[in-house]
Amino acid sequence: MSLLALDHITVRFQPKGKPEVTALDDVSLRVAHDTFAVIVGPSGCGKSTLLRLVAGLETPTSGSMTLDGQPIAGPSADRGMVFQSYTLFPWLSVRENVMFGPKLKGLAKAECEDIADDLIRAVGLSGFERSFPKELSGGMRQRVALARALANDPRILLMDEPFGALDSQTRQLMQELLLEVWQARRKTVLFITHDIDEAIILGDSVHVMTARPGRIKRSMSIDIPRPRNLDALTSTEFMQFKREILHLMHDEAVLAART
Repeated sequence: MSLLALDHITVRFQPKGKPEVTALDDVSLRVAHDTFAVIVGPSGCGKSTLLRLVAGLETPTSGSMTLDGQPIAGPSADRGMVFQSYTLFPWLSVRENVMFGPKLKGLAKAECEDIADDLIRAVGLSGFERSFPKELSGGMRQRVALARALANDPRILLMDEPFGALDSQTRQLMQELLLEVWQARRKTVLFITHDIDEAIILGDSVHVMTARPGRIKRSMSIDIPRPRNLDALTSTEFMQFKREILHLMHDEAVLAART
């Protein structure tokens, strides 16, 4: 059984004084345990709306969503979220930010500290435990955000274009770090991006969405062997996947531009 199951999800909005908008239309999706699923699609296709539904931050107009067979009905610690913006508490240190979730769960201080220190090491921030977010670079802040999301030991990690605001070199380093952490801890990940290279290098599966209203146009398994390094970016297999997704995305981007 899949860990995450979305069945016939439709989302409609009614902006005040404007016509009804269908953001998602009859979306069905399966994400297996311990896999890395990536969703790509043109701007405005409903990618982030879909992720917010899984996070429990929004509710569908129709359809059903389950995590490990249980209905999704609101936010929960079993779903960790990492946004593109740096959603850290500026008044807390790196260590205190990572400890925040475990403290809310009522864990003992020593256990919270052990969890935080382990994750800070895992994301390569040892020595910055007492630093505050304003003292860190963008990439370092996202490392803290990743560690904080993992601190609650979620069943699934939800990532909404987390590297979109980073420069290309930092983005590549963050992709490598994320894969290292994922392979070591084997979390299920649902990742949103508009970057095709990123989708292929990270994903076990890539799901291409249509222009609004968002639907799943094509789902494909990325069978490039892991671990994936820089050489994978120039492999024949990688270029074949990239060419196919580029064509799918181009067709949808043209449609999106006309709406």
